[in-house]
Amino acid sequence: MESHRVTSLALADGTRLACGVVVNAAGPWAGRLAALAGIDLPVSARRRTVFVVGCRAALPDFPLLIDRTGFWIRPEGAHYIGALPPPPESQDPDEPPLEPETARFETELWPALAARVPAFEAAGLLRAWAGYYEFNTFDQNGILGLHPSLDNLVFMNGFSGHGIQQAPIIGRGIAELILTGRYVSLDLGDLGIARLLDRRALREENVIG
Repeated sequence: MESHRVTSLALADGTRLACGVVVNAAGPWAGRLAALAGIDLPVSARRRTVFVVGCRAALPDFPLLIDRTGFWIRPEGAHYIGALPPPPESQDPDEPPLEPETARFETELWPALAARVPAFEAAGLLRAWAGYYEFNTFDQNGILGLHPSLDNLVFMNGFSGHGIQQAPIIGRGIAELILTGRYVSLDLGDLGIARLLDRRALREENVIG
């Protein structure tokens, strides 16, 4: 594959900025940014709702619970926060309005939670919020490194909700890649963008998406 370089970036007012290295860290809008360079990046803005749940019973030492049905819940101060897996792909559109899906608490989360932890039969929704995941629709794992056709365009995208856990090593790894041309602290090569081009999905058994 012939390699090219990004030499400058155009701002909205027409100003152009010369650049040596470009890092795509545009979160949910990484796909849009990549498209400006003619690259198809499977990263979309997918809404996810987090529910704040009150429970009457005391549950000391309650852990982070990831149920086999896909929901998760954990303590947060005096209450709990949790979420459900996304609806089917056909009902999981790109960049919907950021309105919390509160109806899903009573119809989906509460019954599943009470079935797993009976104490949550006496539980209630206190509030909820929604935000965007930068969702990698290919395999739900991070997309890192240099693109083979643009040798100074670096990607760090598509973490699908677990980016905050991986952020310290991802930041270090990308800095090492830019400064030295390779990963030093930890080999992150399995997350390279080449796997998308080769259609080699990096699957996990339990991704909270």
